[in-house]
Amino acid sequence: MKLSAEIKAFQGRLGYTFTRPETLLRALTHSSISTATRPDNQRLEFLGDRVLGLVMSEALFLADRAASEGQMAPRFNALVRKEACADVARQIDLGAVLKLGRSEMMTGGRRKQALLGDAMEAVIAAVYLDAGFEGARDLILRLWGERLDAVEEDARDPKTALQEWAQARGLTPPKYEITGRSGPDHAPKFTIEALLDNGARETAQAGSKRQGEMAAAKALLARLKESE
Repeated sequence: MKLSAEIKAFQGRLGYTFTRPETLLRALTHSSISTATRPDNQRLEFLGDRVLGLVMSEALFLADRAASEGQMAPRFNALVRKEACADVARQIDLGAVLKLGRSEMMTGGRRKQALLGDAMEAVIAAVYLDAGFEGARDLILRLWGERLDAVEEDARDPKTALQEWAQARGLTPPKYEITGRSGPDHAPKFTIEALLDNGARETAQAGSKRQGEMAAAKALLARLKESE
């Protein structure tokens, strides 16, 4: 099968060359453009999610043999959640080669977090089918390497950590306010402020209210710890 220059370049960014490139092309095909002869990536997404989960479970199990299930669970969630998959997809510019219908293209589909996360899982499944579990594991550990190293920090919910910080000092729980919104409806940007009743506050921007609250809480907590 002859591949476009864009797909060849993507294989370079991915760090894996397919022996059956048709599997990769299916992984990159969104349901908005699928047909009876051109299936979408949803089945691959289902499989890739499970492969990713197994690889991360094994990696965490081997990395810290003293960790309890309660310690490993939040680390696992941080590594396999849709946000993490979407971040990896952006790292290798997966959005540039997604096959999308016109409506998805017009509404910024190449940048949508859920769509990127799903496609990343589908690509993992494609590698699994093409190279087996060992090949998929090597790919995942390489692409997730820095996240594995920093998972202890990422696994802690910033909102929970900020609330615990406040309560330990006799303060009421932090509040979160939307102070701004910009961008089109299909790709909004929310400005969220996290504030404590001692006057400390910090703002952050994100594509969703939840992400904005998490980012603002993380920024505020970091500043508070620096001043201690």
